[in-house]
Amino acid sequence: MMSWLAIALGGALGAVGRYALSGWANESFSGRFPVGTLLVNVLGSFVMGLCYVLIVERGILPSAWRPFVMTGLLGAFTTFSTYSLDALNLWQSGYVSLAIGYILVSVVSCLLAVWLAVALAQRLI
Repeated sequence: MMSWLAIALGGALGAVGRYALSGWANESFSGRFPVGTLLVNVLGSFVMGLCYVLIVERGILPSAWRPFVMTGLLGAFTTFSTYSLDALNLWQSGYVSLAIGYILVSVVSCLLAVWLAVALAQRLI
């Protein structure tokens, strides 16, 4: 039961964080490119890599934190569904090259972010 509550609380905080950060980024960097979604997904991927090392590999944070942080907080903070809709909207609006670029930049950036975070955390911790 505690895991469900931890996930729910983390999810609420993550969703609010995503809304705030992506809203700020989209206002600050207006244009067709969905900067806000890209920013939260790359940042979330980086933090996921750090948390993976801290919780799963090194056990520095208790495993009880995993549902709250990794499933709830970061699961709600990052957003594959918005990323997918952003790409589709770009494509359907005739910005095919921008859509393809967004898809590639998002996937590659997120993978690099999680890899970098894991590599840094493993070396520093």
